[in-house]
Amino acid sequence: MQQPEKLERPSVKAMDAILGEATPILDHGFVRLIDYMGDQAAIVQAARVSYGKGTKAVSEDRGLLRYLLRRRHTTPFEMCEIKLHVKLPVFVARQWIRHRTANVNEYSARYSILDREFYIPAVGNIAKQSTVNMQGREEGVDDLSAEEIRAILIADSNRAYDSYEEMTDDEGYGLARELARINLPVNVYTQWYWKVDLHNLLHFLSLRADPHAQMEIRVYADAICDIVRAWVPDVWEAFEDYTLCAQRFSRQEMEVLHALIAKAEQGTAPNFLKYLVGLTDLSKREQGELLSKLETPT
Repeated sequence: MQQPEKLERPSVKAMDAILGEATPILDHGFVRLIDYMGDQAAIVQAARVSYGKGTKAVSEDRGLLRYLLRRRHTTPFEMCEIKLHVKLPVFVARQWIRHRTANVNEYSARYSILDREFYIPAVGNIAKQSTVNMQGREEGVDDLSAEEIRAILIADSNRAYDSYEEMTDDEGYGLARELARINLPVNVYTQWYWKVDLHNLLHFLSLRADPHAQMEIRVYADAICDIVRAWVPDVWEAFEDYTLCAQRFSRQEMEVLHALIAKAEQGTAPNFLKYLVGLTDLSKREQGELLSKLETPT
């Protein structure tokens, strides 16, 4: 009987070189690569499984990867997985966990005592509420006010932790840890192992590495972007081209662009800004969004 061919585990040198290394994030956080499964060849293999090995030409593999991502053929990307160890503030973790397509195992404050580690934003990251984006920040405050705000955050965090220690101390109240933890603020640090396939990881990054994402989660996404770039470079290139640095246009926006192109071909192209203002189908906010999409990238 013919023995099956012995398979070797796919290996990516750039990933092997950073296994176990922690990339510092914020003041106490980090992202650390624990393990990975698959490489770019695994994606190509899955896409071509219906008709065998097919071609091995690198250029054709790259073209196929770009085609799959461009046409949103997502299942081949699910053949690759990554496992990360992440230390992050609780409020960032609550944003992160909204991506429900991963496997997560978090440090349990029911069993263990959390460390006295809190995220305190740097002076340059303390800003006022945005008047346009109801879930974002706007311009910063002056340095003196920012330092005062930092002092308030530090004092409140430590006060809460002092009470936490007192409640959990066996010589104090001896309160159950699952109850004592409810007094801690959302800037306390937690940790988890997070395992996700490449398709859902790219979706995570499309939202969290976006310039509009909250800074405190975006810096984690940026660190993960570096890992993905090392892991699957051709996929990363396509992801940047077709998703991260690309734009989607609504039906109304396409109508505007088609009308402008038609007028340009007739030699009667109007002033773009005046043309937008004259359109009733687009709100002022939509007009601003369209202009932003058409800005020359820096």
